[in-house]
Amino acid sequence: MYAYAEFDEDFVRARVRQFRDQVERRIDGRLTEDEFKPLRLMNGLYLQLHAYMLRVAIPYGTLNSRQMRQLAMVADRWDRGYGHFTTRQNIQFNWPRLRDVPDMLDALADVGMHAIQTSGNCVRNVTADPFAGAAADEIADPRPYAELLRQWSTDHPEFQFLPRKFKIAITGAEEDRAVTRAHDIGLRLLRQGGETGFEVSIGGGLGRTPMLGRVIRAFLPEADLLPYVEAILGVYNRLGRRDNKYKARIKIAVHEMGLETLRELVEARFVKTRAEFGGADRAMLAGIAGHFAPPASCHGPETIPPGSPAFRAWCDTNLTRHRRADHAIVTVSLKTPGQVPGDVTAAQMRVLADLAERYGHDDLRISHRQNVVLPHVRKADLPAVFEALAGAGLAAANAGLVSDIIACPGLDYCALATARSIPVAQRIALRFEALKLEHEVGPLRLNISGCINACGHHHVADIGILGLERAGVETYQMTLGGDPTVTAAIGERTGPGFSSDEIVGAVERIVLAYLDLRRDAEETFAEVFRRVGLGPFQQVLYEGGEATDAA
Repeated sequence: MYAYAEFDEDFVRARVRQFRDQVERRIDGRLTEDEFKPLRLMNGLYLQLHAYMLRVAIPYGTLNSRQMRQLAMVADRWDRGYGHFTTRQNIQFNWPRLRDVPDMLDALADVGMHAIQTSGNCVRNVTADPFAGAAADEIADPRPYAELLRQWSTDHPEFQFLPRKFKIAITGAEEDRAVTRAHDIGLRLLRQGGETGFEVSIGGGLGRTPMLGRVIRAFLPEADLLPYVEAILGVYNRLGRRDNKYKARIKIAVHEMGLETLRELVEARFVKTRAEFGGADRAMLAGIAGHFAPPASCHGPETIPPGSPAFRAWCDTNLTRHRRADHAIVTVSLKTPGQVPGDVTAAQMRVLADLAERYGHDDLRISHRQNVVLPHVRKADLPAVFEALAGAGLAAANAGLVSDIIACPGLDYCALATARSIPVAQRIALRFEALKLEHEVGPLRLNISGCINACGHHHVADIGILGLERAGVETYQMTLGGDPTVTAAIGERTGPGFSSDEIVGAVERIVLAYLDLRRDAEETFAEVFRRVGLGPFQQVLYEGGEATDAA
């Protein structure tokens, strides 16, 4: 992984000193809250319902054991002993005191971490495939390109005050595990005629106006990545709407102006930006790439050792094929039924750090599904890893199953939320644990958001839940058929919403209908939905009948 150079260190320390002075002026009253707000947001500090929240960047979801231990120390010393991993592969601390935040940032800087550009109308944390550098279906490791984008975008003088926040995702594999088409810019590495390049999409985003990104360049040579992205940002910065924040994202520009018009503008600017770079970006990339060499070889058996039924069940759900036959990719679920999705205690962070150091080439990833990934584990070491995870309450065998729920903090924390997400997610997970159906159902994405901002990615889930307030009552709408992969789709709304007391039963009816409708155990929810449509599920939800397949 990338290691800070002297310039990076000096830059981050200077920002912490600057923010420390701003915090002191806020505490003693020299700054009003209105004056302080843009300053704190530039340093990842939000004011939520009950307290401040500090959002710390984990660039493209990659960190090492030293950094994970430091996050544990921060959680213990200045928060309430836990952190919350987000869908942008960041971590949030929900209870810091304002006067402690500069000390937290100083401690993070000790291990090459910061909170810069985790908020504000700028380029946010660049996200990537959490299996990068390990996946068997990988074309090329996307992390060097993500790091190039991070260095280029950090404090970029032209793009610190964009019309709205801007999100970039990149994947280097055949399977899209980074939800690229739900981003302002989505990048998919491709090989064409022996050359490496990118499919570039723009205009994706969820929220109150969910849209999928559209391809603006089917193949962009990798040498042109940075000047082309800069051309897109330059056009957006000039033309994006600033009169209405709800219409300020680039997806609205694509919708209102048309993709072809924007393509012409971007291509015209690209001609200029490519000449201006003069190869500096290529030199930067060459230096960065050396930090992402594959782990040193340590060959072992290519079969998984035998173990208990619990171990075998965990292997069935939480392992993914590695590019090396003697290794596996381990997904550590932070979704034990009853647990808050995405939350991890300081003690659990230390266990994960120890495992990465001992068995995982000192490499940890955070996934957009709010789980932790050990991307390089020898198959021979899997029993030891499982036992350690079980001892820490982290061995839930449910990665990718219905209880592996993405959930935003909702009304328990967020000042923007209109309904609770966490209790609903917990109740759904506990219900399916009681039913003992998860493994029969198989992979199924269930996501929940507590407001229309869609931080829980409910639009791109097999089953999406949106919590809203209606006449003082929390109501939950459902969407079906969303898809975050290369076959991306926005879910369709089923109809009227459900009360908090009704929503768990509604989800159960949908899942049971799926079991009745599928032709065999291999047919996924997405495949069934594309085949039969919304009607059979609505019949089960609202008419009390059985789902029937008219096909």
